[in-house]
Amino acid sequence: MADGIRGKDYENYPPKIKTGILLHRFIDSYTDSHPVFRQSTKRLHENYSHYSGVIVDMFYDHFLCKNWSNYSDENLGDFVQNFYTSLRENYDILNDKTQHLLPYMEKGNWLYNYQFLDKLRLILSQMDKRTKRDFGMRFSINELQEYYSEFESEFTLFFEEIRQAVKEKLEELLSF
Repeated sequence: MADGIRGKDYENYPPKIKTGILLHRFIDSYTDSHPVFRQSTKRLHENYSHYSGVIVDMFYDHFLCKNWSNYSDENLGDFVQNFYTSLRENYDILNDKTQHLLPYMEKGNWLYNYQFLDKLRLILSQMDKRTKRDFGMRFSINELQEYYSEFESEFTLFFEEIRQAVKEKLEELLSF
């Protein structure tokens, strides 16, 4: 949802959502400027241009889901269902874009299915349909398979660093 909240519009939301939006902005900024993430995007840039960052985000989501038990004691399926439940319970305060996407996210169980390459390809295909020009993001699965161990190593390194950065940022945001 935070991607659709511009400028200071986040101030119109309850405190916990404000914090979430600010944390999301921090994560986006941190990710986009991180040298390991940029290394991953360089591998895709020639074929996918400015969508390489979006694709690497999704590749990293794949590795997070695939290796979920390394990062959380909560079962991935339970976590995802609790997330969808939270969105439904707070539907009235979601922005229009998130309200529109929620049924599709749930029906395709996007968050859970990132761990499966065939499902990830399908999600990328659906994204291709929503862009003005077909960049063929669905074909990026080929690069993921070809450089799988490199992407996974980069994700692992990046994720350890972002976890610490997020912990520190969250402490800062909650101290106000």
